[in-house]
Amino acid sequence: MKSEFERAITQLSADRNLAPEVILEAIEQSLVLAYKKHFGATQSVVVKIDPHTGAAQVYVMKQVVDQVLDPMLEIELPAARALQPTAKVGDLVEVEEHPENFGRIAAQTAKQVITQRIKEAERDTVYAEFEGRVGEIINGVVRNVDARTHNVTISLGKAEAVLPRGEQIPGEHYRFNQRVRAYVDDVSRDARGPQITVSRTHPDLLKRLLELEVPEIANGIVEVKRIAREPGYRSKIAVAALQSGVDPVGSCVGMRGVRIQNIVNELSGEKIDVVEWSSDEREFISNSLSPAKAVQVLLDNVERLAIVIVPDRALSLAIGKEGQNARLAAKLTGWRIDIKSETEAAEEAEVLAQQLAEAEERSRQLEEQRRAAAELLLQAEALMDAESELDQSEADLVWDETAEPVTEPEVAALEVDEELELEHEQEEADVEPEPLVADATAEPVDEVEAVEPGAEQDEEWLRQAASEDAGEEGEDEDEDDGERGRGRKKGRRLEYDERLGRVVARKQHKQRGRRDWSTDWEE
Repeated sequence: MKSEFERAITQLSADRNLAPEVILEAIEQSLVLAYKKHFGATQSVVVKIDPHTGAAQVYVMKQVVDQVLDPMLEIELPAARALQPTAKVGDLVEVEEHPENFGRIAAQTAKQVITQRIKEAERDTVYAEFEGRVGEIINGVVRNVDARTHNVTISLGKAEAVLPRGEQIPGEHYRFNQRVRAYVDDVSRDARGPQITVSRTHPDLLKRLLELEVPEIANGIVEVKRIAREPGYRSKIAVAALQSGVDPVGSCVGMRGVRIQNIVNELSGEKIDVVEWSSDEREFISNSLSPAKAVQVLLDNVERLAIVIVPDRALSLAIGKEGQNARLAAKLTGWRIDIKSETEAAEEAEVLAQQLAEAEERSRQLEEQRRAAAELLLQAEALMDAESELDQSEADLVWDETAEPVTEPEVAALEVDEELELEHEQEEADVEPEPLVADATAEPVDEVEAVEPGAEQDEEWLRQAASEDAGEEGEDEDEDDGERGRGRKKGRRLEYDERLGRVVARKQHKQRGRRDWSTDWEE
């Protein structure tokens, strides 16, 4: 049979929707604070409560000393060994206390702390519950509409949510006790509890409503690919079937449009167009202009421009009221859409053909440039890696006192090789390399050394760039021959400039008398 204490804890747990352990922990913490406030805040106190009887035991940590100066913090060695036989001077011993005359103030403090802890536990529970529901639909009841900000407060049972004015569907009016469906947009912590923000204009609200009304979407047979929405006016949804033999548009619309009509009613009469998604850009763009039918779709992949030709009688239908249909189709597909009638397209046939030919040529050239640039960069990186390994091997040649002495013929041979190398580097430094451009008719670019991908002299230019780096670094080397191999670093970096469509070379020059490196563009 449960004791009175157990029944009280169980009842409180059911009312507050909290675990009994949470309430017991709150009571223990309140007793600790009350004890410290009555007997001293410097003590280390632990309170343990029996969950069945409600009996509280208070334990205080005291230090073992030879002579007690402060009985609240210290205990003599014999008394400590009576509690713990292995205790010695300097140890901490847990001593049970039996406080009497706790006092009205201490009891009031315990009550306030218990109330505060329970409220905090409730807030944490509500936050944990709604944090995992971000992105879902919730049902609530309107409790208040702010006359100044027009923000709507929605009661969710244990918590309240705020529907800001910017997240409300234009033209909607809310009244007290009205039931509302909303999309949970954000959940955050606050000193007053969890702050829940909901939305009626979020595109995912439409997706969640479709999942509720269309079983094929909830089961994964039909997938919602994209959504374009202008809240309160019109929306477009692109759907695709993941199982053969299923009509994705018909599944969403339902028999006589009953499924989509329920969603329209929930969104205050917002019109919804359901179109079939396709991996073919031309077909997808044509479907996105529904209910208008496109005769032909011409694409400019470089500019992401789609020229759609529709019948003369369907031109206004394709554009829509104030351009709404075309605007939503562009938002749904991600292409800029230019709608032309058949008559207008026939008059501009030559111009359109020329524009499309130029667009295809630009697209082909851009693809070739990217491919050639990638190959050129790979060759340049391989050449620079080889030079780096060579420089590292030269830097590893340091004086070793334990090594065997070099004979005179070997010294003479080394000196001859060194002189020849210095002469070769001087000749390469004196020769100013000419910038090599694949297209002879192209205009030179200021402060950029560029090479068109696919030029015939790519390998020669790379060798010339590598020798030029060696010549420039040779001028700044230390006079000590033993340190010559250590200061060499890669002085050139090749990059592909998307704006210019070329490979550009970037050089690093070491200024004399300074230790920092300045980077500029080589002309």
